[in-house]
Amino acid sequence: MSKTIIVQYLDDTIERLQKIEKGDWIDLRAAYDYVIPKGEFQLIHLGVAMKLPEGYEGHLVPRSSTYKKYGIIQANHQGVVDNSYCGPNDWWYFPAIALNQDVHIKKGERICQFRIMEKQPEIEFIEGQMQDDDRGGFGSTGTK
Repeated sequence: MSKTIIVQYLDDTIERLQKIEKGDWIDLRAAYDYVIPKGEFQLIHLGVAMKLPEGYEGHLVPRSSTYKKYGIIQANHQGVVDNSYCGPNDWWYFPAIALNQDVHIKKGERICQFRIMEKQPEIEFIEGQMQDDDRGGFGSTGTK
């Protein structure tokens, strides 16, 4: 069943969102030109605010070519946008760090992508002792 996302665009020059033919992620673009000095942090405005469907959240990550093309990484590894983040000034941003050189990003360039996912169900925490076999400790899988 199709889900509806209400999108507010920063202005009429922002390219309208669309789902690509192959894949489930939706590309987002820089809303302005940016120059990020090497080693510096910058919030890249993505030109959109959205009201996600009830019970869903947005997961925002770099595109697979973002580091190769721009030499930036996402500062928080993955952004999670709750569906309550939907006011007229709740703009989406990509938190970038330039690693190797000064970075130039032009308005309209695809910089990251998102998809919506169902929110975590209601959960309850209870105290107890673990009874299953140990797996070998942190970082132990795949060492043999």
